[in-house]
Amino acid sequence: MLQTGDMAPSFSLPDADMDRVPLDRYRGSKNLVLYFYPKDDTPGCTMEALEFTDLQPHFESLDTEIVGISRDNCASHGAFRDKYGINVRLLADTEGEACEAYGVWQEKEAHGEKRMGIVRSTFVVDKEGVIRHALYDIKPKGHAAQVLELVRGL
Repeated sequence: MLQTGDMAPSFSLPDADMDRVPLDRYRGSKNLVLYFYPKDDTPGCTMEALEFTDLQPHFESLDTEIVGISRDNCASHGAFRDKYGINVRLLADTEGEACEAYGVWQEKEAHGEKRMGIVRSTFVVDKEGVIRHALYDIKPKGHAAQVLELVRGL
């Protein structure tokens, strides 16, 4: 698992509009909040995306972009974004490369069944590409506001 002080693993993933977004796009110019979530259009993931959307102007005033990543495809991200008016960029990691690199693809247990899945996690990355906060297994309610406070402390 990644820790504070580690360099953020590089990636290049498509967004909901199928535009490639490389992590390096932000290096040297913006802080970045990378949040990994399990699945589009589920209650917790919708709550988290809407809270980040609501606070996006505050993040922008702190030179910070918000990017959500799941294993859903671009079409799913587009439908999710449009259904709820989500303004944060959603990236499709269908092959799980970024999920593996960030250590969020883990064995989970639900209803007595073990399976692999995304553990809801957030990384605050500074302008130099260094992870300043690595938060694993978080709860969605109120999480965006907590992350905003962390970004204010950068």
